[in-house]
Amino acid sequence: MPKHFNEEKIINLINPAKDVDGFHPSSIGKMVQGQPTFIPATPYGIMLMLKHYNIETSGKHAVVIGRSNIVGRPMSILLSQNTNPGNCTVTVCHSRTKNLKEICLQADIIVAALGFPGFLKADMVKQDAVVIDVGITRVADASKKSGFAIKGDVDFENVAPKCSYITPVPGGVGLMTIGALMMNTYNASQLKTKD
Repeated sequence: MPKHFNEEKIINLINPAKDVDGFHPSSIGKMVQGQPTFIPATPYGIMLMLKHYNIETSGKHAVVIGRSNIVGRPMSILLSQNTNPGNCTVTVCHSRTKNLKEICLQADIIVAALGFPGFLKADMVKQDAVVIDVGITRVADASKKSGFAIKGDVDFENVAPKCSYITPVPGGVGLMTIGALMMNTYNASQLKTKD
């Protein structure tokens, strides 16, 4: 959103019954309490992906790098809930976390949602970890027709060989975000027809 807009005011103007992005405080509050609601699309898409691939999360240590209201915080809540997928012990980290490398090396699951291309390096990931790259940053690249390349928060080329599962950028979480948004939209339309 442009800097001169007050994001909080705009989000609060959204009717919670139509909040398919899952950003309204009412939606977030219900999500925290485990009540039915619209879940923010990116974390929802990640949870759907974990479920689809039968990735075991129960009892696992998940590290979420990023604390945004759109991805990091909701992701940490969803992973810690008493659900499947879920039941993780979750550590939330960010750019100012001390000993980030050591914390990541303890993680069975890492969700990188920091917004810094190539931030998560191979020496920060233990063998057979699950790595979910939420990052999507345009980086100048003269070899591309568009003049830029899309890069994730993970140094994919070097991290991938260590992982049991890893999401690519592009072609990973972004597609799941769109799918989850469409599911939220469909569910909203079904609620409307029941009125």
